[in-house]
Amino acid sequence: MTNQYDDIINLPHHVSATRPHMPVLDRAAQFSPFAALTGYEAAVKETARLTDEQVDLDEDSKAALEMKLQILSDELSNHPEVEIIYFQSDAKKGGGAYINAIGTIKKIDEYERVLLMMDGTKIPIEAIIEIEGELFQAYL
Repeated sequence: MTNQYDDIINLPHHVSATRPHMPVLDRAAQFSPFAALTGYEAAVKETARLTDEQVDLDEDSKAALEMKLQILSDELSNHPEVEIIYFQSDAKKGGGAYINAIGTIKKIDEYERVLLMMDGTKIPIEAIIEIEGELFQAYL
């Protein structure tokens, strides 16, 4: 039985005399998928990203926080190291994230209502939900 390609099946592979051989990586690239919707993947990831809602503190928690801020203000010259948990709003969508900052307080700016840490971090006082540190053990 004869096939229609029997006459060429055993011939050597054709090599062009005028065009250079294409590298394997370039050959594979012509079959790779492309992004028909530019930015769609990033939009899906952003939508799927979870954020937290900011909790409102009750009056007792606010009073305890104000007391700790006053203690910090009084002890600022001793460079107390504290752990502060605060809420940072998300710039791209509603909600945000709770940040845990550990460090030394450099300054409490009452006018701008921010805590300035030694590393340059500015923490809005209204965003703080908890302040902990060895400094407060003496006042309990």
